[in-house]
Amino acid sequence: MTSALAEQGWTEQATPLEGGTVRCEVCGQESAAEELAVDSLARIEGASDPADMAAVIAITCPHCSAQDVLVLKYGPEATAADADVLLALPDPPA
Repeated sequence: MTSALAEQGWTEQATPLEGGTVRCEVCGQESAAEELAVDSLARIEGASDPADMAAVIAITCPHCSAQDVLVLKYGPEATAADADVLLALPDPPA
């Protein structure tokens, strides 16, 4: 999934932080997850372990316009930061 996004120009990385914020690793700026535009969201499961669930999200940094990929675990493997951000993100476009 991340390879397909990279081919479309989503080559940078963002990091989830507790409290529902996301840090762009290009410019280092933090943004509230609810204020981000979600360009795409795909849920994936691990090939060998279906309990290994993640969401791969394409966002554009509102500070530097970097095309970031944000990977969040959900379900029992999710960290507090993953859960905070996933709950706060707006829905992707239909």
